[in-house]
Amino acid sequence: MIQAAARNNAEWCASMSRSHGVRGEFGGEAWTVPTRPPLYYPDAVTLVPGAHADALVDRIDTASAGAGVKDSFADLDLSGAGFEVLFDAQWIHRPAGAPAINSDLAWRVVNDQDALRAWADAWDGGDGNADLFRSELLDDPDTSVLVGYSPDGQVAAGAVASRSESVVGVSNVFAVEGGADRAWPMVLEAVHQLFPTLPVVGYEHGADLDAAARHGFEALGPLRVWLHG
Repeated sequence: MIQAAARNNAEWCASMSRSHGVRGEFGGEAWTVPTRPPLYYPDAVTLVPGAHADALVDRIDTASAGAGVKDSFADLDLSGAGFEVLFDAQWIHRPAGAPAINSDLAWRVVNDQDALRAWADAWDGGDGNADLFRSELLDDPDTSVLVGYSPDGQVAAGAVASRSESVVGVSNVFAVEGGADRAWPMVLEAVHQLFPTLPVVGYEHGADLDAAARHGFEALGPLRVWLHG
């Protein structure tokens, strides 16, 4: 299941990168991009345990600071190549069809540029990075941008659901107020209706990992994100 989650996450990173005109490559051990990907997204995601660190680093741009590697099995040592650990997290899993708590938010899949911008503004919270989510994502059949509306029609919560062969990955979970506990009921209701036969995966750490556990997720194993420079 960790390998399925890692592959799913790499496919989502590939979709996000493509929306910014950056094309990556899937190899036997990792997905990589040769030039810097969008903000917050890694230059590489390992797909199997025991990936060869030197070969991985050779496939990404380390000429300037900022390259990131998602070490999906937390089993690499990239310190010799100038990387430092940015954070550790846990892959999470929720079985298909597991019951969800009812949400008071009305949800839908974002399908136009104006709705995507409103979603991105709410996700960003005024930090100036709402342009990260581009309209090209709306044309990706495996990507669903989920939005939850409050009774007054305002964006209250959201997430991205990324479908792959055997799982659906959930990322970018947010709520304008109330944190992840406010968002997860809406997100899980939407995912269950859209992908009823697929288990749900993702990764979280800290308080967000605790919130995921309260909504039926179990931790599968560690991952680590490295940052160059």
